[in-house]
Amino acid sequence: MTLVEDIKSKVERLTGYQRPSQDQLAKLVRPSRPITHRFRDDGFVPNHPRWPFVLYRNALSLPRSLDPAAVWDALFESNRWGDMWRGEIYDYLHYHSRIHEVLGIARGSATVRIGGRKGRTLTVKAGDALIIPAGTGHQALTASPAFMAVGAYPLRGTYDECAPTQEDYAKARKTVPRVPRPKTDPVFGPRGELLKLWERANPKR
Repeated sequence: MTLVEDIKSKVERLTGYQRPSQDQLAKLVRPSRPITHRFRDDGFVPNHPRWPFVLYRNALSLPRSLDPAAVWDALFESNRWGDMWRGEIYDYLHYHSRIHEVLGIARGSATVRIGGRKGRTLTVKAGDALIIPAGTGHQALTASPAFMAVGAYPLRGTYDECAPTQEDYAKARKTVPRVPRPKTDPVFGPRGELLKLWERANPKR
């Protein structure tokens, strides 16, 4: 599926086929109050020491006339998040110690656990967006057959993938607090609630 979706993404970018215009995109974004959760360091997954995980429910309308993955692509790109990918959420516990991540749900639904083995289990569906600060553990527990997410990352930061091991944990404790805040909210842009939430949690960074 990943290879096919990679090809589709490139074709859609080149041709505009099933991809929204900027005017269309603006009308597809829906108001959504952020749902936040903070997670403690559990000794294997550091989670973020200051910034909460953010969930926007039903933040994006996904009409049948457009490719839902292309709508998320266009939205993240317009808000200066990049390196998009399409596919499943890994079913094993992992986190990123040098970059934040957003997941836009394009199709289907999934049960995900955020914050590590002692974290919180959530059900997400098409139209939802999950913003995962560096260090925050995440994995899919179950997913519907048609499930697809679109992932993206801020322009500042370096992608890595860490496991809940003592070796990765020791390094991540040092790198996670240094990851800068993104300049824009991946869903709502420069005035999005994400920036306000993270600014209040750490006004000096």
